[in-house]
Amino acid sequence: MAGGHPLQSLLHGDPLNATDVDLAALAGKIGHTFGRAELAAEALTHRGALDRRSDLKAAFPHGNERLEFLGDRVLSLAVADLLLRRFPQEHEGELARRHAALVRAETLVEIATTIGLGADIRLGESERGQGGVVRPTILADALEALLGAVFLDAGFAVSAACVERLWGDRLTSQAAAPRDPKTALQEWAQARRLPLPAYREVGREGPPHEPLFVVDVAIKGHEPAQARGGSKREAERLAAITLLERLNQ
Repeated sequence: MAGGHPLQSLLHGDPLNATDVDLAALAGKIGHTFGRAELAAEALTHRGALDRRSDLKAAFPHGNERLEFLGDRVLSLAVADLLLRRFPQEHEGELARRHAALVRAETLVEIATTIGLGADIRLGESERGQGGVVRPTILADALEALLGAVFLDAGFAVSAACVERLWGDRLTSQAAAPRDPKTALQEWAQARRLPLPAYREVGREGPPHEPLFVVDVAIKGHEPAQARGGSKREAERLAAITLLERLNQ
């Protein structure tokens, strides 16, 4: 259809229609009522669901990946703007550390879990873990996709207001800007005149389109720690946290 979204042809009588996403319930979760239901539907469609639903594949051939790409940028700018206004005395480095902590995958997963977003995401069978639990990376991606959808539906001011509502006290709960765990682990080793931490990818798990990276981190004289993440960088960060917690006990 010229000038319209592919979903518009499915809005009457098709299983994928305006009621396929509970817009009222979603509004209660994210603080925005969509004027364009197709954007909400796209944001909640993981690519893994396309193989089992031809209607979804026709409407959203990329799943929610394009909206996730957009939402990542919307989130980054919204958080940067909020931090600049809330911490007018802090330097760039302190703001950057706060920003990194607020936009990292774990924070998105916490928020998505809190609002029960996993129940709304359309998935393929392989995207659910044991007990039907939605994988953390999928939760984080869907939340970013929703922010991208809000931006397209209502503009930056509204999407930024959603971020402020969803992130809430996290925006100011840190008395001091958090340190990156990899930096903290490096400083721990240097303070004891030990070699720098060594990171090593030891494996990958999950489907090729949604891999989990398995990473070890080791410091001389101490047992290595291992973690899994949706990217190698994220796995390294989680491994650093695990080893730091062990070393500081």
